[in-house]
Amino acid sequence: MADTAELVTNVSDTARWVAAFRAAESARPDALFHDPLADRVAGDRGRAIVAHGPRMMRDGWNLVTRTKLIDDLIIQTIAEGCDRVINLAAGMDTRPYRLDLPAELTWIEADLPALIAEKDALLADETPRCALTRTAVDLADPQARQRFLDEALAGAQRALVLTEGLIYYLSDDDVTSLAAALARPEIAWWAVDVNNKAIVKRISKATTELLANAPWQFGPVDPLRFFADLGWTADEVEHLAWAAHRFHRLPWFMKPFTLLPQPDPRAPINQAWKPWSAVVRLTHG
Repeated sequence: MADTAELVTNVSDTARWVAAFRAAESARPDALFHDPLADRVAGDRGRAIVAHGPRMMRDGWNLVTRTKLIDDLIIQTIAEGCDRVINLAAGMDTRPYRLDLPAELTWIEADLPALIAEKDALLADETPRCALTRTAVDLADPQARQRFLDEALAGAQRALVLTEGLIYYLSDDDVTSLAAALARPEIAWWAVDVNNKAIVKRISKATTELLANAPWQFGPVDPLRFFADLGWTADEVEHLAWAAHRFHRLPWFMKPFTLLPQPDPRAPINQAWKPWSAVVRLTHG
């Protein structure tokens, strides 16, 4: 696995990368969360990706922060009446095993068949804290995705869809198609992490070799406007850098930026040069 370009053969491998950062965070005495399964699902490949990744991303502060923010957002949304969680491109996420969830909550994961089979084998001896099921589906196939959603949402009234770490690997047209597919009455919320154009350009430059087989694509100047034009409104927005500063995870060299006013995602035309990433909860209509 010494060849960096071969470490990430497709987008699925990035799930192992994220899991390796969760494992490292869980080992800290001041951990923001505890994921006892993270190291297992990360495996040798996940650890190798971290070791060979660009120096600017070696500590994974952004992914750790994203994980914590989404953890909190899921718990908040369940408290607000969410009756089902649909995790699209779930990768190696282990939240059904580690979050404090209602036992009766239905949680459905969807991903490619090979990854689902591997994850089933890795976690076969573990018991989730809620009613968890996994479905093998190619979410890039609109018809297969539609059939999956019809089945996964049967009986749901206020579902939360999670697409953590997914959309920036998609084209604008793919994100538009996904947004249309999720605009259904059973879906009350869509939790997503977004990056503006400045961040995507910066990360793409830093990961040219590592992510050659899984390049970042989606990164509008104004992500919230992009979704608003499709009928989705952000009701929760948490900037990663400022949250990381609050959690004491922001790298020292970035701390001076937090002394400035937070970039306003709703006024990006005047701030297009300012890189920002956020965890966002969207509602439709």
